[in-house]
Amino acid sequence: MGNIVAIVGRPNVGKSTFFNRLIQRREAIIDSVSGVTRDRHYGKSDWNGKRFSLIDTGGYVKGSDDIFEAEIDKQVELAIEEADAIIFIVDVETGVTSMDEEVANLLRRVNKPVLLAVNKVDNNKRLANAVEFYSLGLGEYFPIASTNGSGTGDLLDALIEALPEIEEEEESELPRFAVVGRPNAGKSSFINALIGEDRYIVTDIAGTTRDSIDTRYNRFGFEFNLVDTAGIRRKSKVKENLEFYSVMRSVRAIENCDVCLVVLDATRGFDGQVQNIFWLAQRNHKGIVILVNKWDLVDKETNTMKEYEAMIRREIEPFTDVPIVFISVLTKQRVFKAIETAVKVFENRSKKIKTREFNDVILPIIERNPPPAYKGKFVKIKFCMQLPTPHPQFAFFCNLPQYVRDPYKRFLENKLRQEFDFQGVPISIFFRKK
Repeated sequence: MGNIVAIVGRPNVGKSTFFNRLIQRREAIIDSVSGVTRDRHYGKSDWNGKRFSLIDTGGYVKGSDDIFEAEIDKQVELAIEEADAIIFIVDVETGVTSMDEEVANLLRRVNKPVLLAVNKVDNNKRLANAVEFYSLGLGEYFPIASTNGSGTGDLLDALIEALPEIEEEEESELPRFAVVGRPNAGKSSFINALIGEDRYIVTDIAGTTRDSIDTRYNRFGFEFNLVDTAGIRRKSKVKENLEFYSVMRSVRAIENCDVCLVVLDATRGFDGQVQNIFWLAQRNHKGIVILVNKWDLVDKETNTMKEYEAMIRREIEPFTDVPIVFISVLTKQRVFKAIETAVKVFENRSKKIKTREFNDVILPIIERNPPPAYKGKFVKIKFCMQLPTPHPQFAFFCNLPQYVRDPYKRFLENKLRQEFDFQGVPISIFFRKK
């Protein structure tokens, strides 16, 4: 599990360019799923062999500068709470602004590494101008130009140096289930219904659960750790856009778990917020169970379970092989079924198929349905195996791996799912030269 690094700064200082620069080469490799809406504010990067997750805190703010004043405080607070290190980006063209000073004031009080990056330094005159950023009181600064990447190497070296060593947690053999979803979907109530005691004080204000809490759960012959995603620490009376923050809060929990229980409010549907969380889990190769909560409040005339389920499956194509359980935490309806399902998904995710058995099943299917010829060339798949990774990945060895197209990969994935039951688990398929 890597560190989390947050990027903060005013609008238009080049945060996104910098962010994209750091994640692009990785994203290009790992995110070949077609049609996944990429969340432009979260990605993974590595430098000198050290992996970290990047969060671009800005970018959700539309509106005038004064709205932004309040907003940037929230971003910086989020960064201070959630990240292990912070990169503060300023712009040499505008020089030090009052907003920069405000951010610097917040950051000076933090006992986490803060790296000051002066962006758009692409000539000597600007290099000389960058000196004024010493006045922010954050010590050394790094002159960079995120458009062409100059200076980013030094910045990243310093970042890696500054990142805290992650103590390898004592890996308990117990599966970790994270309960994620948007505020007020009923995450805490779900956990209460399971544990049978009100460990979490549940009120009807969105975002009352504080830090993420791990609970050992041991009942009905199941044992696992439950991770409740941190709610939002919010200042009372502020009705702010909690959405982005709740997704960002989920990042750590999702990266750290084996199976995500995505809780959604049946009366609100499978909206963009929930979808973001779903794709975040899918991109991190986690097992997923979708829990439709508050099913008791839905008007059953118009919405049958079947229709509702079909609606969700349309939204999550092409990864539709995901269990959907309709629950009501108030009446405790099917709450236990939800956990049974999560345990099953966990088992599916850790399933290892013997190479011989795998070939015996899959090769005949491939023989009957070979990959279509491409540019007159025929792809011959000779051998396949599951890779020894924590989540299911499969390698198919063939003569012309570059000619295998996405539809055929999906065909193979569907066959794999039919034969071996990987419900709820994202699968990666690679084609390699023999």
